[in-house]
Amino acid sequence: MSSTVSELDKLNELLKKFRFAMVTTRAENGDLHAHPLTVQETESDGDLWFIVGTHASAVEHVRRDPKVGLSFSTDGTWLSLAGEAEVVDDLAKLKELWSTSVEAWFPDGPEAPGVTLLKVSTLTGEYWGSAGGRIATAIALVTSKVTGDRPRGGENETFDLTD
Repeated sequence: MSSTVSELDKLNELLKKFRFAMVTTRAENGDLHAHPLTVQETESDGDLWFIVGTHASAVEHVRRDPKVGLSFSTDGTWLSLAGEAEVVDDLAKLKELWSTSVEAWFPDGPEAPGVTLLKVSTLTGEYWGSAGGRIATAIALVTSKVTGDRPRGGENETFDLTD
């Protein structure tokens, strides 16, 4: 199934809401590990960029198994993505994405050893959104508790960006 422009548009609109992701990788023994990472850039085709330490377990895991899961959460919106990650040693791209907030983790700058990029190409995903955000969700849960009715769901959609 080929992705549609509307699926990419929806994904790009959703990704604007999130600054942080939990990136789940698979260790050598098969265990799943979630890593909190800051989204440095999202590309219009669904690719995401992260700055990571070269010796981070996420880098080791991705080099062995590129399949990753990403989860995002914010006020009334949840997003889950599946994709393939790769470690990218590209100094020009690293400098382009560099910011003062990254320096807190890597004080020696983008040219120092020990820092690299992780690029995730999104393949599939699903999102959930509650109409009205956190307050509306809280009201719906309280109403559900009082009435015994299940809370009404908000938006839910899946998308496939594979060609």
